[in-house]
Amino acid sequence: MAALREDLTRTRLVTLLGPGGAGKTRLSQETAETVAGDWPDGVWLVELAPVDDPDAVPEAVLGALGARETVLRGAGAEELRALSEHSTGDPLVRLTEYCSRRRMLLLLDNCEHVVEAAAALTDHLLAHCPQLTVLATSREPLGVPGEFVRPVEPLPDPMALRLLAERGSAARPGFRTDADEETAAACAEICRRLDGLPLAIELAAARLRMLTPRQIADRLDDRFRLLTNGSRTLLPRQQTLRAVVDWSWELLDGAERAVLRRLAVFAGGCSLAAAEEVCALPTPADGVAVDSLDVAALLGSLVDKSLVVAAPGEDAEMRYRLLETVGEYAAERLAEAGERDAVERRHLVHYRELARTTGPKLRGAGQRGAIELFRREYENLRTALRHAVAARDEQEGLCLVLSLSWYWMMRDLNADARQWSGAVAALGPDPFAPPGVRAPALLERTTDRPPPWEPEQVEEARRGAGLIQLVTVDHAMDEWLTPAGQERMRIIARTYRPGQPQTCRTPGSLWMFAVLLTGDAEGMRDVMDETVRASREYGYEWELGAALEVRAKILANRPDWAGEALADADESLEIFARLGDDWGAAESLSSRGEANERKGRFAEAAADYLAAVDYARALGARSQVAVLRARYAGALIELDRFEEAEAILRDVVDGGAFAGHDATPTARLHLGFLYGRTGRPAEAREEIVRLREGFSSRSVGVFDGFVLGVLAWLDNMVGDHDSALAGGLAALGHAQDRLSRMMAPQMASTQLMTIARALAGLDAPGAPVDAARLLGLQAALLPAGHVPTVLESQGLSEAEEAVRARIGQAEYAAAYEEGGGLTVEEATALAETYRRDPSPPPSRA
Repeated sequence: MAALREDLTRTRLVTLLGPGGAGKTRLSQETAETVAGDWPDGVWLVELAPVDDPDAVPEAVLGALGARETVLRGAGAEELRALSEHSTGDPLVRLTEYCSRRRMLLLLDNCEHVVEAAAALTDHLLAHCPQLTVLATSREPLGVPGEFVRPVEPLPDPMALRLLAERGSAARPGFRTDADEETAAACAEICRRLDGLPLAIELAAARLRMLTPRQIADRLDDRFRLLTNGSRTLLPRQQTLRAVVDWSWELLDGAERAVLRRLAVFAGGCSLAAAEEVCALPTPADGVAVDSLDVAALLGSLVDKSLVVAAPGEDAEMRYRLLETVGEYAAERLAEAGERDAVERRHLVHYRELARTTGPKLRGAGQRGAIELFRREYENLRTALRHAVAARDEQEGLCLVLSLSWYWMMRDLNADARQWSGAVAALGPDPFAPPGVRAPALLERTTDRPPPWEPEQVEEARRGAGLIQLVTVDHAMDEWLTPAGQERMRIIARTYRPGQPQTCRTPGSLWMFAVLLTGDAEGMRDVMDETVRASREYGYEWELGAALEVRAKILANRPDWAGEALADADESLEIFARLGDDWGAAESLSSRGEANERKGRFAEAAADYLAAVDYARALGARSQVAVLRARYAGALIELDRFEEAEAILRDVVDGGAFAGHDATPTARLHLGFLYGRTGRPAEAREEIVRLREGFSSRSVGVFDGFVLGVLAWLDNMVGDHDSALAGGLAALGHAQDRLSRMMAPQMASTQLMTIARALAGLDAPGAPVDAARLLGLQAALLPAGHVPTVLESQGLSEAEEAVRARIGQAEYAAAYEEGGGLTVEEATALAETYRRDPSPPPSRA
């Protein structure tokens, strides 16, 4: 209101512009009341809504100026009324004669349906009445020289909630929008989904007589049936939400209606190019042809008429969107016109091509721009996927899934990747159904061309979607570790041969994870070596960087391969840095950090992780930043920089959704280690228990082995050696599966150390001697070249001290030597004899 008052002091024509129900009339009248003293000859309201004939606008204004009920403040009505009643001249002449001698404010309300006549009248009066000021309300500008347009925006959230609270308490005494969390959430949803439009909110508030806020919010998909029965004092076109939008629709010509209804297929707005392609139909159902070259002008007209919202996008280009209420209405009109299928098809094709041509730019110097484009258009891309699935158009769906797959991986959108790859895969046959079929070598990437594809490309696309499903199972890997799941992994592993062109590129390169899940360490090494070799041979530079980075990660798990991992990470980093790929550079540095940790070079590892964070942060990859910071904090723990590490880890954990599906578990695991090392076992246990509860699967050996082992370590710390023994044995069992032996070859040795410490604390005959035997086996099982962490060194020292305190040196040495010749199965059976609780330990809080 203050801004509008200021406008009226600086210009003689101000138009309040906004959609129906935005509160233009109320704002104009309330503002006029506050400034009436500035116009000694009065502030006059002219209601143009009842005027059907544009030629009658001057007469309507003349009549309003002579009616007592239309004067908001001022005098002179009697003179004009007499002039109006006794004169038969031209109403425009009489009106001009009257206004030309007076300093007055004229309110022209609801000009949109007679906008040309209102504009002509205003232009004439302003030219001939030097002391006249006009305040107009309209859904489109008058277009008169000197006009100042003041948009009436939807109410911001706090004001919308305040209006709902005021009108709601009038409808239902005692109503409060903040009565409880559920009510507050429902009220916020109502205001948001009604676009902050005052009239719509008031209509919703009236429904509080019979419905709760949650019931209203849940029924807003059918808002035009719900929001009726407005105040009887309102004009008929303002008594229901549908009537408000109907009024605007009726003022459009055929071409404007066609564009408006077709805009309903977009989600989250659209660019001008998208609107031009989607909204132009060669054979429209209603016979109104709209050429793509005309769409820009029609969009501009719809913006002027407050039916389309235009705002600059982050790419400095305008984006166009519909308010949700207008969008619902337009969608109804699209269905009525019989155009929905055709327009949805055009939308699908446009965004399939956007995804297909943008996807390759994610790999290299154009990465940031491609990420921003995908982010900006993501709701439209998901809508295109829905259209493809609903139409059962397998090839269109496959093209979208394959084109989006790397974006999903980079942005940690596993849930979307899993959902859409699964939905599209269900449209065709299973490419990995038993007994499996060998894939031919294909030099051309499937998405190099738009659909329709040749049969062999369709089959490869199906395999790609299946591989995306495979790697996006998050931690719920139960299905892959069952006998049936393992058989499927073997089929997938046999589908490709190492070195085929498509196994060097995404998503075909994801095939190697099937090999990984079979637990074949040597086979995995062969796959990676051949992928690196083939990428060099084919001249796939980016793919070579990716293959080296993945190989570095896998090699880093084996102490005897850690040196090779460093060399791979260095070459990968050089490639990605040269290509301008920030994501790849961050991952290469992370792989080098892991390799440095395996070699005990924790300061170097910390520096690598910190440099990786800088790359990821520059890219805006929040989930990648979070996991890299968690790894950085893990290296700081090894350097005894506990306070700094704890602050980082707590920040990652508190980051919630922004942390991604890898960062939070990593941070909780490191927090458990940190709290344990700093004498806070209860806090450590709380973090580890939360970590385990956060995983949806308990059957992943390498995960459960780590978690149960940490809990057993904490049990030993507080003197609960029975629980430590049970937990350590359960962890040792997990350490024996093939995947654990490949990914964490030191795990069995670590768990034997924990079990030995537990036995040394038991008051049982023979337990200390058997503990010494387990320590002998622990040493024998350590992988060659393994560099222990501080925690491992500390744990071993504590176990040895506890055992030596119970038996003599000679007895210890003999048992230790004997233990080196045991098998893990024999050691397990030995320790089992001391268990007092035969069941594995639960995760205790």
